[in-house]
Amino acid sequence: MNSLIYELPKIVDEGKKEVEKILERLAGTNKLALQTNELVLPAKDTNNLWSGRLPQTKENKWMNRLIYGDNLLVMQALLAGDAESGLASMRGKIDLIYIDPPFDSKADYRTKITLPSIETRQLSQEEARKLLPGSIAAEIANIHLEEIKEIQLEQKPTVIEQFAYADTWKDGTVSYLKMLYPRLALMRELLSDKGSIYVHIDYHIGHYVKLLIDDVFGKDSFVNEIVWKKYSGVKNQASKKLTTQTDSIFLYRKGADPIFNTQYRPMSEVYVKAEYKYVDENGRRFAKIRGRGYQGPEGEQTIKYLDENPGAPLTSLWDDDNLQLNTSSSERSGYATQKPESLLERIIKISSNEGDLVADFFSGSGTTGAVAEKLNRKWIMCDLGKPASLIMRKRLIDQNAKPFLYQSIGDYQKEAFVSSKQYRRVGDLAHIVLQLFGAIPFTDDQNPNRNFGYIKESRTLVMVDSPNKLTGLATLKKAVEHRNSFMGGWNKVIVLGWNFSFDITEAIQLLNDNKLEVLVIPPDLIDKLKTKASYKDLVGTGKIRFSSLQYLKVRPIEKKTISESEDALNIELDDYVLLSPDNIPLDEKDKEKLKELIAKDPLSLIEYWSIDPDYDGETFRSEWQDYRDNEANGTDKYHIVKKIQLKVPSVKNRKVCVKAVDVFGFESIVIEEIK
Repeated sequence: MNSLIYELPKIVDEGKKEVEKILERLAGTNKLALQTNELVLPAKDTNNLWSGRLPQTKENKWMNRLIYGDNLLVMQALLAGDAESGLASMRGKIDLIYIDPPFDSKADYRTKITLPSIETRQLSQEEARKLLPGSIAAEIANIHLEEIKEIQLEQKPTVIEQFAYADTWKDGTVSYLKMLYPRLALMRELLSDKGSIYVHIDYHIGHYVKLLIDDVFGKDSFVNEIVWKKYSGVKNQASKKLTTQTDSIFLYRKGADPIFNTQYRPMSEVYVKAEYKYVDENGRRFAKIRGRGYQGPEGEQTIKYLDENPGAPLTSLWDDDNLQLNTSSSERSGYATQKPESLLERIIKISSNEGDLVADFFSGSGTTGAVAEKLNRKWIMCDLGKPASLIMRKRLIDQNAKPFLYQSIGDYQKEAFVSSKQYRRVGDLAHIVLQLFGAIPFTDDQNPNRNFGYIKESRTLVMVDSPNKLTGLATLKKAVEHRNSFMGGWNKVIVLGWNFSFDITEAIQLLNDNKLEVLVIPPDLIDKLKTKASYKDLVGTGKIRFSSLQYLKVRPIEKKTISESEDALNIELDDYVLLSPDNIPLDEKDKEKLKELIAKDPLSLIEYWSIDPDYDGETFRSEWQDYRDNEANGTDKYHIVKKIQLKVPSVKNRKVCVKAVDVFGFESIVIEEIK
């Protein structure tokens, strides 16, 4: 293995070539686009729909964006723009970027999921006597109580995340730097001339990352290395090593005159009491100071008021206690690398003004967007993790954010997403999946992509979708076309997918094709295929199970007339059918826990559900929603409200769309026409 000093020029050279290809692609017709999964209208569980107003004028069309997907693709889509969706190119439009990229190759990327466990136990005579009158307690010998306890599951990363993490760390620091270089270059394209970028990194890798930023932005654009004290106290010190309490945040500017608002360190209470110990008749605290060079009468002093002293200007050492996220903080969302709001508040105030656009392309728990919202900035957030996206969505609703778009990359299938090396590997993987399913792969001449096979006896065509792609309507249409035309046609086509677009259920219903079947590839299959030997051991055993998609059941929606202009809709969840626990990325012991919960309490798996009472068939508008941990509805923290009556304006015909997202990030929708 060559030293990193030797590898760095190659990393930079490869990164520049990759960026050149990306920018050339953006200049052509083959552009990536964002798919709007949802227009989120933050309305917590109430009987009334969201009642705010959306931007209407051409001058005010901006909507904040929460985007699920690989940030390299997201940034390409933002640079390209999309006339159909009304998104202009963001090139040179972002005023501040903060990123906190993952920098620990040994990090555990599992997500902890808390679910209820309903347990029944017999009440003891002693407990009965405490709870019930003596005469009754003595007569009742067999009383049972239902108790709700917690169970915790650990979800492994999704397949898309597994691929990303594997690529990021397969060659250690070299792979990490290769991942980061083109992303930094695209961020520079997105920054405005008055913009700045803050790159948050730790001591393991910061010095190498700084060399990359120097190359992308120019060494002269370096402004500061900010040293952030991330916690107080001293944790257990490792042998022969000083405890590390700090991270570095590298600040770079894009142009010669960036936005920079001086901030001040607040004065300590001890200092204020010692220096500003006088109070005037108006209640203003002040200090008496005899200034240098003062020529007045002996003993005369000047007065300096406390409210006129903003404090000392900030330096690059940020060791304030209020910039740390304590374990008991109400901000905590359960996200391991969450940063405190006070830290982002300082950064956003320094390098942006009200109305400016702030972006974070490794958003995690969503602190950047949450703070930007509070400080009246526009924002874009992006993350590759489904759990992170759910945390961010809920966090923004909790703080009554303005309406925002929840989007994803709609064009994962475009070859622009994968380099030739990666594309070949995905083809090899598809070839293996076909054999595990029991299909015979076509030859490379017949199918260069290696993602089609067949079952001879039933003349069934089998298509394996890419793990780097969301399987949706376009893919299903392509599969049906191949069934009808490829090599003379087939009786049936089966699509095997890894990850699915939010409206996949609607897509299947829209096609209404009984010769089309959609099945889920086990997300942990890649883990099981680490070696050729493991692959051979699995073929023909039937151990790999391909399951049907999960789906939501809603009871028939009842409409009641309230007046000539208003109706009431009674909407109630009936059941939630989850795909087999074998196909959720969990350890075996957690799969058993999940099986028990599915049998007893399937709706407890719903993380949130939302309703669009006037669905237009294109954009889902969540005008009402409820979610776990919503304290406004008075239910326990493990369950959502199962039924609701909504008051809506009277119309002759309407489509009601109900969407549910479970704790694993799987989405299901039900559409019902009301006349």
